[in-house]
Amino acid sequence: MTKILPVIMCGGAGTRVWPESRETLPKQFIPLVGERSTFQTTIAMLDDPVFDRPIVISNIDYRFLVADQLREIGARADIVLEPTRRDSAPAVAVAAGLAARRSPSTIVVVLAADHVVRDPAGLVELCKKAASAAADGHIVTLGVKPDAPATGYGYLRPGAPIAGDVSKLDAFVEKPDRATAQEYIDAGYLWNSGNFIFRADVMQEEIAQFEPAIFEAAEAAIDAARADLDFLVLNAESFARAPKKSIDYAVMERTTKAALIPADIGWSDVGNWRAVWELSERDACGNSVRGNGVIRDSKNVHVRSDDTLTTVIGVDDVIVVTTQDAVLVLSHEHGDNVKQLVDQLKRENRREAGEHKRIFRPWGYYQSVDAGQRYQVKRIVVKPGARLSLQKHFHRAEHWIVVKGTAEVGRDNETHLVHENESIYLPIGCVHRLGNPGKIDLELIEVQTGSYLGEDDIVRLEDAYNRG
Repeated sequence: MTKILPVIMCGGAGTRVWPESRETLPKQFIPLVGERSTFQTTIAMLDDPVFDRPIVISNIDYRFLVADQLREIGARADIVLEPTRRDSAPAVAVAAGLAARRSPSTIVVVLAADHVVRDPAGLVELCKKAASAAADGHIVTLGVKPDAPATGYGYLRPGAPIAGDVSKLDAFVEKPDRATAQEYIDAGYLWNSGNFIFRADVMQEEIAQFEPAIFEAAEAAIDAARADLDFLVLNAESFARAPKKSIDYAVMERTTKAALIPADIGWSDVGNWRAVWELSERDACGNSVRGNGVIRDSKNVHVRSDDTLTTVIGVDDVIVVTTQDAVLVLSHEHGDNVKQLVDQLKRENRREAGEHKRIFRPWGYYQSVDAGQRYQVKRIVVKPGARLSLQKHFHRAEHWIVVKGTAEVGRDNETHLVHENESIYLPIGCVHRLGNPGKIDLELIEVQTGSYLGEDDIVRLEDAYNRG
Protein backbone atom coordinates (compact mmCIF):
# COMPACT_ATOMS: atom_id res chain seq x y z
CA MET A 1 0.00 0.00 0.00
CA THR A 2 1.16 3.54 -0.79
CA LYS A 3 2.38 5.32 2.30
CA ILE A 4 0.19 7.96 3.95
CA LEU A 5 1.78 11.33 4.71
CA PRO A 6 0.81 12.46 8.25
CA VAL A 7 0.58 16.20 8.89
CA ILE A 8 0.32 17.28 12.53
CA MET A 9 -1.27 20.66 13.24
CA CYS A 10 0.59 22.04 16.23
CA GLY A 11 0.13 25.79 16.44
CA GLY A 12 -2.85 26.52 18.73
CA ALA A 13 -2.85 28.22 22.13
CA GLY A 14 -5.42 26.12 24.07
CA THR A 15 -6.78 28.74 26.48
CA ARG A 16 -9.60 26.48 27.69
CA VAL A 17 -7.17 24.58 29.91
CA TRP A 18 -5.58 27.67 31.46
CA PRO A 19 -3.61 28.14 33.72
CA GLU A 20 -1.48 25.15 32.65
CA SER A 21 -1.91 25.99 28.98
CA ARG A 22 -0.77 29.51 28.03
CA GLU A 23 0.69 31.21 24.98
CA THR A 24 4.24 30.45 26.11
CA LEU A 25 3.45 26.74 26.69
CA PRO A 26 0.17 25.66 25.04
CA LYS A 27 -1.73 22.49 25.83
CA GLN A 28 -0.32 20.30 23.04
CA PHE A 29 3.07 20.42 24.78
CA ILE A 30 1.73 19.59 28.26
CA PRO A 31 1.21 16.08 29.73
CA LEU A 32 -2.47 16.66 30.44
CA VAL A 33 -3.15 12.91 30.46
CA GLY A 34 -0.36 10.41 31.03
CA GLU A 35 3.36 11.12 31.08
CA ARG A 36 3.71 12.48 27.55
CA SER A 37 2.28 15.58 25.96
CA THR A 38 -0.62 15.16 23.54
CA PHE A 39 1.75 16.17 20.72
CA GLN A 40 4.15 13.40 21.68
CA THR A 41 1.39 10.79 21.93
CA THR A 42 0.07 11.84 18.52
CA ILE A 43 3.52 11.46 16.97
CA ALA A 44 3.96 8.08 18.69
CA MET A 45 0.73 6.80 17.12
CA LEU A 46 2.31 7.20 13.70
CA ASP A 47 4.97 4.57 14.36
CA ASP A 48 3.52 2.23 11.73
CA PRO A 49 4.86 1.21 8.29
CA VAL A 50 1.80 2.69 6.56
CA PHE A 51 2.90 6.22 7.48
CA ASP A 52 5.61 8.30 5.87
CA ARG A 53 7.85 10.65 7.88
CA PRO A 54 5.49 13.21 9.46
CA ILE A 55 5.29 16.91 8.75
CA VAL A 56 4.62 19.12 11.77
CA ILE A 57 3.11 22.53 11.05
CA SER A 58 3.51 24.88 13.99
CA ASN A 59 3.83 28.52 14.92
CA ILE A 60 7.34 29.91 14.67
CA ASP A 61 7.29 30.72 18.40
CA TYR A 62 7.04 27.01 19.22
CA ARG A 63 9.79 25.74 16.94
CA PHE A 64 12.21 24.75 19.69
CA LEU A 65 9.44 23.21 21.83
CA VAL A 66 8.49 21.00 18.87
CA ALA A 67 12.11 20.02 18.24
CA ASP A 68 12.78 19.29 21.93
CA GLN A 69 9.66 17.17 22.35
CA LEU A 70 10.46 15.15 19.24
CA ARG A 71 13.97 14.61 20.57
CA GLU A 72 12.67 13.46 23.96
CA ILE A 73 10.79 10.52 22.42
CA GLY A 74 13.35 9.74 19.71
CA ALA A 75 11.03 10.76 16.86
CA ARG A 76 11.83 12.55 13.64
CA ALA A 77 9.69 14.87 11.54
CA ASP A 78 9.91 17.72 9.06
CA ILE A 79 9.01 20.93 10.93
CA VAL A 80 7.26 23.68 8.95
CA LEU A 81 6.75 27.06 10.63
CA GLU A 82 3.94 29.56 10.20
CA PRO A 83 5.21 33.12 10.69
CA THR A 84 1.69 34.21 11.79
CA ARG A 85 -1.45 32.37 12.89
CA ARG A 86 -4.02 32.08 10.12
CA ASP A 87 -6.35 29.28 11.36
CA SER A 88 -6.65 25.77 9.92
CA ALA A 89 -7.54 26.39 6.25
CA PRO A 90 -4.21 28.05 5.33
CA ALA A 91 -2.37 25.33 7.28
CA VAL A 92 -4.20 22.59 5.36
CA ALA A 93 -3.46 24.44 2.12
CA VAL A 94 0.23 24.38 3.02
CA ALA A 95 0.01 20.68 3.89
CA ALA A 96 -1.62 19.89 0.54
CA GLY A 97 0.91 22.05 -1.31
CA LEU A 98 3.91 20.39 0.30
CA ALA A 99 2.43 16.94 -0.36
CA ALA A 100 1.63 17.78 -3.98
CA ARG A 101 5.25 18.75 -4.57
CA ARG A 102 6.15 15.16 -3.74
CA SER A 103 3.34 13.79 -5.90
CA PRO A 104 -0.15 15.15 -6.68
CA SER A 105 -1.62 11.78 -5.70
CA THR A 106 -0.02 11.77 -2.22
CA ILE A 107 -2.53 10.69 0.45
CA VAL A 108 -2.45 13.04 3.43
CA VAL A 109 -3.90 12.60 6.91
CA VAL A 110 -4.23 15.79 8.93
CA LEU A 111 -4.28 15.28 12.70
CA ALA A 112 -4.51 17.75 15.57
CA ALA A 113 -1.63 17.72 18.06
CA ASP A 114 -3.85 18.45 21.07
CA HIS A 115 -6.30 15.53 20.80
CA VAL A 116 -6.26 12.20 22.66
CA VAL A 117 -6.96 8.80 21.09
CA ARG A 118 -7.22 5.86 23.48
CA ASP A 119 -7.11 3.29 20.66
CA PRO A 120 -4.09 4.18 18.49
CA ALA A 121 -4.25 0.90 16.58
CA GLY A 122 -7.87 1.66 15.73
CA LEU A 123 -6.85 5.05 14.33
CA VAL A 124 -4.22 3.43 12.11
CA GLU A 125 -6.81 1.02 10.68
CA LEU A 126 -9.24 3.86 10.04
CA CYS A 127 -6.55 5.79 8.19
CA LYS A 128 -5.92 2.79 5.96
CA LYS A 129 -9.63 2.47 5.15
CA ALA A 130 -10.05 6.19 4.59
CA ALA A 131 -6.97 6.27 2.34
CA SER A 132 -8.70 4.07 -0.22
CA ALA A 133 -11.66 6.44 -0.42
CA ALA A 134 -9.30 9.43 -0.54
CA ALA A 135 -7.44 7.88 -3.46
CA ASP A 136 -10.77 7.84 -5.34
CA GLY A 137 -11.16 11.59 -4.83
CA HIS A 138 -13.07 11.87 -1.55
CA ILE A 139 -12.10 14.13 1.34
CA VAL A 140 -12.72 11.90 4.33
CA THR A 141 -13.25 13.10 7.88
CA LEU A 142 -13.31 10.93 10.98
CA GLY A 143 -16.77 11.05 12.55
CA VAL A 144 -16.55 10.07 16.20
CA LYS A 145 -19.34 7.93 17.64
CA PRO A 146 -20.86 10.01 20.49
CA ASP A 147 -21.04 8.61 24.00
CA ALA A 148 -23.06 11.55 25.36
CA PRO A 149 -25.10 14.51 24.05
CA ALA A 150 -22.10 16.84 24.11
CA THR A 151 -22.66 20.52 23.35
CA GLY A 152 -19.00 21.36 22.74
CA TYR A 153 -18.67 19.58 19.39
CA GLY A 154 -20.05 20.09 15.92
CA TYR A 155 -21.98 17.15 14.46
CA LEU A 156 -21.89 15.32 11.12
CA ARG A 157 -24.89 13.80 9.31
CA PRO A 158 -23.96 10.65 7.39
CA GLY A 159 -25.32 10.20 3.88
CA ALA A 160 -25.38 7.42 1.31
CA PRO A 161 -22.79 4.62 1.58
CA ILE A 162 -19.71 4.87 -0.64
CA ALA A 163 -17.70 1.74 0.12
CA GLY A 164 -17.31 -0.31 3.27
CA ASP A 165 -17.61 1.95 6.32
CA VAL A 166 -17.21 5.14 4.28
CA SER A 167 -20.31 7.19 3.47
CA LYS A 168 -21.10 10.56 1.97
CA LEU A 169 -21.15 13.49 4.37
CA ASP A 170 -24.54 15.15 4.04
CA ALA A 171 -24.17 18.05 6.42
CA PHE A 172 -22.09 19.80 9.06
CA VAL A 173 -24.11 20.99 12.06
CA GLU A 174 -22.92 23.64 14.52
CA LYS A 175 -22.60 23.01 18.26
CA PRO A 176 -26.15 22.34 19.54
CA ASP A 177 -27.87 22.68 22.89
CA ARG A 178 -28.22 19.51 24.97
CA ALA A 179 -31.72 18.57 23.79
CA THR A 180 -30.78 19.01 20.14
CA ALA A 181 -27.57 17.06 20.68
CA GLN A 182 -29.61 14.12 21.95
CA GLU A 183 -31.81 14.32 18.86
CA TYR A 184 -28.71 14.22 16.67
CA ILE A 185 -27.39 11.16 18.48
CA ASP A 186 -30.74 9.40 18.11
CA ALA A 187 -30.64 10.17 14.38
CA GLY A 188 -27.16 8.65 13.97
CA TYR A 189 -25.12 11.84 13.73
CA LEU A 190 -21.40 11.74 14.62
CA TRP A 191 -19.06 14.21 16.30
CA ASN A 192 -16.79 16.26 14.06
CA SER A 193 -13.23 15.31 15.09
CA GLY A 194 -11.50 17.82 12.82
CA ASN A 195 -9.19 15.15 11.34
CA PHE A 196 -9.08 14.64 7.57
CA ILE A 197 -7.70 12.26 4.94
CA PHE A 198 -7.42 13.44 1.33
CA ARG A 199 -5.42 13.30 -1.88
CA ALA A 200 -3.17 16.33 -2.19
CA ASP A 201 -4.37 17.48 -5.60
CA VAL A 202 -8.05 17.06 -4.63
CA MET A 203 -7.69 19.30 -1.58
CA GLN A 204 -5.75 21.83 -3.62
CA GLU A 205 -8.50 21.93 -6.25
CA GLU A 206 -11.19 22.49 -3.63
CA ILE A 207 -9.29 25.24 -1.82
CA ALA A 208 -8.49 26.95 -5.13
CA GLN A 209 -12.19 26.82 -6.08
CA PHE A 210 -13.69 28.05 -2.81
CA GLU A 211 -10.88 30.14 -1.32
CA PRO A 212 -8.48 31.22 -4.09
CA ALA A 213 -6.81 33.79 -1.83
CA ILE A 214 -5.87 31.06 0.66
CA PHE A 215 -4.61 28.79 -2.10
CA GLU A 216 -2.49 31.50 -3.71
CA ALA A 217 -1.06 32.70 -0.38
CA ALA A 218 -0.13 29.15 0.67
CA GLU A 219 1.54 28.37 -2.65
CA ALA A 220 3.52 31.61 -2.59
CA ALA A 221 4.54 31.05 1.03
CA ILE A 222 5.88 27.59 0.15
CA ASP A 223 7.67 28.78 -3.01
CA ALA A 224 9.44 31.54 -1.06
CA ALA A 225 10.05 29.51 2.12
CA ARG A 226 13.52 29.50 3.63
CA ALA A 227 15.52 26.97 5.59
CA ASP A 228 16.42 28.08 9.12
CA LEU A 229 18.50 25.58 11.09
CA ASP A 230 16.39 22.37 10.92
CA PHE A 231 13.14 24.20 10.12
CA LEU A 232 11.32 25.30 6.97
CA VAL A 233 9.92 28.80 7.53
CA LEU A 234 7.03 29.87 5.29
CA ASN A 235 7.42 33.28 3.68
CA ALA A 236 5.87 35.78 6.09
CA GLU A 237 4.62 38.34 3.57
CA SER A 238 2.94 35.71 1.39
CA PHE A 239 1.41 33.72 4.25
CA ALA A 240 -0.03 36.87 5.86
CA ARG A 241 -2.19 37.37 2.74
CA ALA A 242 -4.18 34.23 3.58
CA PRO A 243 -7.58 35.03 5.17
CA LYS A 244 -8.12 33.58 8.63
CA LYS A 245 -10.61 30.76 8.14
CA SER A 246 -11.12 27.22 9.40
CA ILE A 247 -10.99 24.32 6.95
CA ASP A 248 -14.58 23.43 7.90
CA TYR A 249 -15.90 26.80 6.69
CA ALA A 250 -13.46 27.12 3.81
CA VAL A 251 -13.96 23.69 2.23
CA MET A 252 -15.72 20.93 4.15
CA GLU A 253 -19.12 22.65 4.42
CA ARG A 254 -19.08 23.55 0.71
CA THR A 255 -17.46 20.67 -1.15
CA THR A 256 -19.39 17.85 -2.82
CA LYS A 257 -16.47 15.49 -2.18
CA ALA A 258 -16.84 15.27 1.61
CA ALA A 259 -17.13 11.80 3.11
CA LEU A 260 -16.91 10.33 6.58
CA ILE A 261 -15.93 7.16 8.33
CA PRO A 262 -17.21 6.29 11.83
CA ALA A 263 -14.47 6.33 14.45
CA ASP A 264 -14.96 4.50 17.75
CA ILE A 265 -11.40 5.02 18.99
CA GLY A 266 -11.76 6.74 22.36
CA TRP A 267 -11.25 10.18 20.86
CA SER A 268 -11.31 13.46 22.80
CA ASP A 269 -10.23 16.95 21.83
CA VAL A 270 -9.40 17.58 25.51
CA GLY A 271 -11.30 20.82 25.06
CA ASN A 272 -11.72 21.73 28.72
CA TRP A 273 -10.81 20.65 32.25
CA ARG A 274 -13.83 18.40 32.57
CA ALA A 275 -12.53 16.41 29.60
CA VAL A 276 -9.16 16.09 31.34
CA TRP A 277 -10.91 14.77 34.47
CA GLU A 278 -12.88 12.27 32.36
CA LEU A 279 -9.66 10.97 30.78
CA SER A 280 -7.81 10.70 34.11
CA GLU A 281 -7.66 7.72 36.45
CA ARG A 282 -10.22 8.17 39.24
CA ASP A 283 -10.90 6.48 42.57
CA ALA A 284 -14.22 5.02 43.74
CA CYS A 285 -15.49 8.53 44.54
CA GLY A 286 -14.61 9.83 41.09
CA ASN A 287 -11.66 11.84 42.37
CA SER A 288 -8.32 12.20 40.62
CA VAL A 289 -5.06 13.83 41.70
CA ARG A 290 -2.09 14.76 39.55
CA GLY A 291 0.89 15.97 41.53
CA ASN A 292 0.79 17.34 45.05
CA GLY A 293 -2.87 17.15 46.13
CA VAL A 294 -5.12 15.67 48.82
CA ILE A 295 -8.91 15.23 48.59
CA ARG A 296 -11.25 14.38 51.50
CA ASP A 297 -15.03 13.93 51.77
CA SER A 298 -15.55 14.97 48.16
CA LYS A 299 -16.76 13.45 44.89
CA ASN A 300 -15.81 13.97 41.25
CA VAL A 301 -12.94 16.32 42.08
CA HIS A 302 -9.83 16.78 39.95
CA VAL A 303 -6.75 18.35 41.57
CA ARG A 304 -3.56 19.29 39.70
CA SER A 305 -0.48 20.83 41.28
CA ASP A 306 3.16 20.27 40.40
CA ASP A 307 4.55 22.08 43.44
CA THR A 308 2.20 23.64 46.00
CA LEU A 309 0.21 21.29 48.23
CA THR A 310 -3.41 21.70 47.14
CA THR A 311 -6.17 20.30 49.37
CA VAL A 312 -9.92 19.96 48.87
CA ILE A 313 -12.50 19.08 51.54
CA GLY A 314 -16.26 18.63 51.35
CA VAL A 315 -17.04 19.80 47.82
CA ASP A 316 -18.23 17.91 44.75
CA ASP A 317 -17.85 18.31 40.99
CA VAL A 318 -15.02 20.82 41.01
CA ILE A 319 -11.60 21.14 39.41
CA VAL A 320 -8.68 22.82 41.13
CA VAL A 321 -5.53 23.66 39.15
CA THR A 322 -2.57 25.18 40.98
CA THR A 323 0.45 26.57 39.15
CA GLN A 324 3.34 28.67 40.43
CA ASP A 325 1.52 31.95 39.84
CA ALA A 326 -2.19 31.17 39.43
CA VAL A 327 -4.96 29.03 40.90
CA LEU A 328 -8.14 28.04 39.05
CA VAL A 329 -11.22 26.66 40.83
CA LEU A 330 -14.23 25.84 38.67
CA SER A 331 -17.28 23.62 38.66
CA HIS A 332 -17.60 20.94 36.00
CA GLU A 333 -20.56 22.68 34.40
CA HIS A 334 -18.58 25.88 33.78
CA GLY A 335 -15.65 24.22 32.05
CA ASP A 336 -16.31 26.03 28.76
CA ASN A 337 -16.10 29.45 30.45
CA VAL A 338 -12.34 29.41 31.02
CA LYS A 339 -11.67 31.03 27.66
CA GLN A 340 -13.85 34.00 28.67
CA LEU A 341 -11.87 34.26 31.91
CA VAL A 342 -8.59 34.35 30.00
CA ASP A 343 -9.99 37.00 27.67
CA GLN A 344 -10.82 39.11 30.73
CA LEU A 345 -7.31 38.66 32.12
CA LYS A 346 -5.88 39.79 28.78
CA ARG A 347 -8.05 42.90 28.81
CA GLU A 348 -6.68 43.63 32.28
CA ASN A 349 -3.12 43.16 30.96
CA ARG A 350 -2.43 40.36 33.42
CA ARG A 351 0.86 38.67 32.58
CA GLU A 352 -0.54 35.36 33.83
CA ALA A 353 -3.05 35.28 30.97
CA GLY A 354 -0.44 34.17 28.46
CA GLU A 355 2.93 33.77 30.14
CA HIS A 356 4.23 31.25 32.67
CA LYS A 357 6.81 32.10 35.29
CA ARG A 358 8.98 29.49 33.57
CA ILE A 359 9.94 30.67 30.08
CA PHE A 360 11.39 28.09 27.71
CA ARG A 361 14.22 28.94 25.36
CA PRO A 362 16.11 26.79 22.82
CA TRP A 363 18.98 26.45 25.30
CA GLY A 364 16.80 25.55 28.32
CA TYR A 365 14.65 27.84 30.45
CA TYR A 366 14.60 30.62 33.00
CA GLN A 367 12.16 31.12 35.85
CA SER A 368 11.36 34.18 37.92
CA VAL A 369 12.02 33.68 41.65
CA ASP A 370 11.67 37.19 43.10
CA ALA A 371 11.55 40.78 41.92
CA GLY A 372 11.67 44.29 43.39
CA GLN A 373 11.98 47.86 42.17
CA ARG A 374 15.66 47.59 41.20
CA TYR A 375 16.39 43.87 41.37
CA GLN A 376 15.20 40.56 39.94
CA VAL A 377 16.17 36.99 40.80
CA LYS A 378 15.91 34.17 38.28
CA ARG A 379 16.70 30.48 38.13
CA ILE A 380 18.40 29.55 34.86
CA VAL A 381 18.82 26.02 33.49
CA VAL A 382 21.02 25.39 30.44
CA LYS A 383 20.98 22.05 28.63
CA PRO A 384 24.26 20.14 28.13
CA GLY A 385 26.19 21.52 25.17
CA ALA A 386 23.92 24.55 24.80
CA ARG A 387 24.83 28.20 25.12
CA LEU A 388 23.06 31.54 25.20
CA SER A 389 23.60 34.36 22.74
CA LEU A 390 26.60 36.67 22.88
CA GLN A 391 24.96 39.75 24.37
CA LYS A 392 25.16 42.88 26.48
CA HIS A 393 22.81 45.05 28.55
CA PHE A 394 22.62 48.83 28.89
CA HIS A 395 20.68 49.08 32.16
CA ARG A 396 21.53 46.12 34.37
CA ALA A 397 24.39 44.21 35.94
CA GLU A 398 24.18 40.49 36.73
CA HIS A 399 25.56 38.12 39.33
CA TRP A 400 25.58 34.41 38.42
CA ILE A 401 25.85 31.79 41.19
CA VAL A 402 26.27 28.21 39.95
CA VAL A 403 24.35 25.62 41.98
CA LYS A 404 24.75 22.60 39.67
CA GLY A 405 27.17 21.74 36.89
CA THR A 406 29.87 23.94 35.39
CA ALA A 407 29.34 27.21 33.53
CA GLU A 408 31.59 28.48 30.76
CA VAL A 409 31.34 32.27 30.92
CA GLY A 410 32.72 34.62 28.33
CA ARG A 411 33.12 38.15 29.75
CA ASP A 412 34.54 40.72 27.34
CA ASN A 413 37.88 39.16 26.31
CA GLU A 414 38.04 36.64 29.18
CA THR A 415 36.77 33.08 29.52
CA HIS A 416 35.98 31.63 32.96
CA LEU A 417 34.92 28.18 34.15
CA VAL A 418 32.58 28.67 37.10
CA HIS A 419 31.89 25.57 39.22
CA GLU A 420 29.24 24.70 41.80
CA ASN A 421 29.13 27.15 44.74
CA GLU A 422 31.13 29.70 42.76
CA SER A 423 29.92 32.99 41.25
CA ILE A 424 30.86 35.62 38.69
CA TYR A 425 29.90 39.29 38.28
CA LEU A 426 28.91 40.84 34.93
CA PRO A 427 28.98 44.68 35.05
CA ILE A 428 26.64 46.86 32.99
CA GLY A 429 27.68 46.98 29.34
CA CYS A 430 30.07 44.03 29.32
CA VAL A 431 29.82 41.61 26.39
CA HIS A 432 29.08 38.17 27.78
CA ARG A 433 27.94 34.66 26.98
CA LEU A 434 26.87 31.70 29.11
CA GLY A 435 27.40 28.08 28.02
CA ASN A 436 27.19 24.59 29.45
CA PRO A 437 30.22 22.51 28.43
CA GLY A 438 29.24 19.59 30.67
CA LYS A 439 27.15 16.41 30.44
CA ILE A 440 24.45 17.43 32.95
CA ASP A 441 22.11 20.40 33.19
CA LEU A 442 23.71 23.64 34.33
CA GLU A 443 21.65 25.39 37.01
CA LEU A 444 22.42 28.84 38.33
CA ILE A 445 20.81 31.71 40.18
CA GLU A 446 20.92 35.04 38.40
CA VAL A 447 20.59 38.27 40.39
CA GLN A 448 19.92 41.31 38.22
CA THR A 449 20.32 44.85 39.53
CA GLY A 450 19.74 48.11 37.69
CA SER A 451 17.38 50.85 36.62
CA TYR A 452 15.55 48.72 33.99
CA LEU A 453 15.19 44.92 34.08
CA GLY A 454 12.98 44.18 31.06
CA GLU A 455 13.77 41.28 28.73
CA ASP A 456 14.07 43.75 25.85
CA ASP A 457 17.29 45.14 27.37
CA ILE A 458 19.25 42.51 25.44
CA VAL A 459 21.48 43.34 22.50
CA ARG A 460 22.30 40.03 20.78
CA LEU A 461 25.62 40.25 18.98
CA GLU A 462 25.71 36.60 17.92
CA ASP A 463 23.17 33.81 18.31
CA ALA A 464 23.29 30.11 17.46
CA TYR A 465 19.48 30.02 17.12
CA ASN A 466 19.10 32.83 14.57
CA ARG A 467 17.08 35.07 16.87
CA GLY A 468 17.11 38.80 16.37
